[in-house]
Amino acid sequence: MIIIRPIEITDYDALMKCAEESGYGLTSLPTNEELLRKRIDHSIKSFNGQVDIPGTECYFFVAEDCDEKEVVGTTAIERAVGLTAPFYSYHLNKVVHSSREFNVHNVIDVLTFGSDYTGSSELCSTFLRENWRRGYNGKLLSKSRFLLMAQFKDKFSKTIFAEMRGVSDEYGNSPFWKWLQENFFSIEFSQADYLTGIGSKDIIADLMPKLPIYVNLLSKEAQAVIGKVHKDTVPALKLLEQEGFVNRGYVDIFDAGPSIECDIDNIKSLRNSQVLKTVFVDNSDLMEKKSYICSNTKFSEFRASVIDIMIDEIKQEVYMTKEQAKYMKIKESEGLRVLSI
Repeated sequence: MIIIRPIEITDYDALMKCAEESGYGLTSLPTNEELLRKRIDHSIKSFNGQVDIPGTECYFFVAEDCDEKEVVGTTAIERAVGLTAPFYSYHLNKVVHSSREFNVHNVIDVLTFGSDYTGSSELCSTFLRENWRRGYNGKLLSKSRFLLMAQFKDKFSKTIFAEMRGVSDEYGNSPFWKWLQENFFSIEFSQADYLTGIGSKDIIADLMPKLPIYVNLLSKEAQAVIGKVHKDTVPALKLLEQEGFVNRGYVDIFDAGPSIECDIDNIKSLRNSQVLKTVFVDNSDLMEKKSYICSNTKFSEFRASVIDIMIDEIKQEVYMTKEQAKYMKIKESEGLRVLSI
């Protein structure tokens, strides 16, 4: 049984293991002890309302295999990006170069540097270890965040977005970064990615080209990966697209991976989930049980999982066992948020 729960201090070793296995391109999971411990501490303070600057909360979760007693994945929600450090992206748009006299009309793609997502809530740090990429685990990791948002919508921004990992090879080489490196930088993509992950964004931003970049001047290899995702990120992208997330032309400044966004009120799982009253029964009474993604309605003790339950839509009741309720940290007659898979 996989449970999604807020990260704890004792999860550091497991978090470092996930960071090491995630490889290049997942900026928010750098293999840096100081930063990872700070992220754990900041998440604990965020869940307990103890952050120094309102709006800078980060809610960090782990996926725990209760049978193996092992952390097998991570995910997080940044309440509002760009409040204490700039959050940069490129926006892909078009300009027209036209001359009636010479009968020339060219529409050209350009990348414009900016901070348009400042104040928006970000889905980030999503990683599932390879041996657990099966069944409903990926869906649970992705959708559990929306169950929390549904219960505590006032804690999040109107716009929810996610940066998707862009194209790079097994050594962390990005075709888009290679062009930037040759023209503006003298460091490797893996180093730039790491510096951003540990908070050194100003150093990188100082070297980025500030004026719009004409896409047709980039190398063919760099042009080909703009707005494309890493092969390991395709399943995560599809899950978010099914929720209603769309690409409005924003891409990452390092690997050109797409940023996708959705109005919080239009997220499918958030709209379709419902809270039902729990009734405890014996396992033998769950004759017509089905699998649902479920969460309790608590915040600092949030729990989410895929469990087999029965629902009575007329009575607005959900039937589950005491053992299931124990994992979900829920008492009889309390509300359980359920979502059909």
